[in-house]
Amino acid sequence: MLQNPAVRTPVGISIGAIAGALSRYYLGLWFTKLFGTEFPYSTLIINVSGCFVMGFFTTLTLGRFIAIHPDIRLLVTTGFLGSYTTFSTYELDTAKLFQEQSLEVDLVYWLGSAFLALLSLLLGNALAEFIRIKEES
Repeated sequence: MLQNPAVRTPVGISIGAIAGALSRYYLGLWFTKLFGTEFPYSTLIINVSGCFVMGFFTTLTLGRFIAIHPDIRLLVTTGFLGSYTTFSTYELDTAKLFQEQSLEVDLVYWLGSAFLALLSLLLGNALAEFIRIKEES
């Protein structure tokens, strides 16, 4: 049954999604305990770390530095990271900050999250490239 890609691929993505959602949930609880609820640190940290891992993983696997089966790539990127990162929660937190806090705090979170996530993605790319170049030399 799992030999059929029409079954295997969605099963792999689903397994990754379950792991990603549970990781997001439990890390979110932990970060909230650690930092409190005044500012949505948990969503920020999860989104930034997810972008870093996405950049790192895709650079290594799509750059052919590491050979990984396409189903495993989908399990990690679409399944795990798609479920682990929380863009919809980020937008909800932004709206809550806008309603409950000042516009300045809302803008810092909204723009800071996007900037740090992009920076993390690029840092993940750079780290993967560094490792690839180091291994080739």
